[in-house]
Amino acid sequence: MAIEQARVDAEQALLDAAERLLVTVGYAGITTRILAKEAGVNHGLVHYYFGSMENLLLRTLERFTEQLIARQQAMYAADIPFIEKWRRAMGFLDEDLAGGYPKIWLELQALAWNRPEFRERVAGVNAEWRAVLTEAFSAAMRAYGIDKRRFPVEAVVSLVMTFNEGMFLERLNGIDDGHASLLAMIDRWLVSLEKGES
Repeated sequence: MAIEQARVDAEQALLDAAERLLVTVGYAGITTRILAKEAGVNHGLVHYYFGSMENLLLRTLERFTEQLIARQQAMYAADIPFIEKWRRAMGFLDEDLAGGYPKIWLELQALAWNRPEFRERVAGVNAEWRAVLTEAFSAAMRAYGIDKRRFPVEAVVSLVMTFNEGMFLERLNGIDDGHASLLAMIDRWLVSLEKGES
């Protein structure tokens, strides 16, 4: 039992260290020895527990995503109008930037661009986000009476996902031109839907 707990503790330390390093130095700046030193464990445990550095980094993304997906699902399940859920979700953009998630997500997407064997796992993270948004937006569009033939749910979800990623990418580069205006425009449109205006 103590051996199992020691393994769990070492794995969590490595994942925590990888999360910090992906945010501070990025994928290219992480070596097995740097990661192990940051985690306070023997460098041989990286490959022993995870098989490769890349597998460990992808598991870091998956773990972080699981935490945020749980947060989003709880928020969308709340008994409040969709516009309030939307506002909270948009508030999470700044929270997630501060926490480092967008940098980790984009770093590991770039890893998968050059390593086809990892694309399926990155696509799996994308699919998790799509599933959460598809459920939330399906319910909201039904409540608002939006014609899904004119505005298919999958198209709306793709629009939201790509504009969120675009905003993350720009903000990581210190660019926020038009972001507040875009969010205000969407908010006004949602207010009109809440009032039953078309």
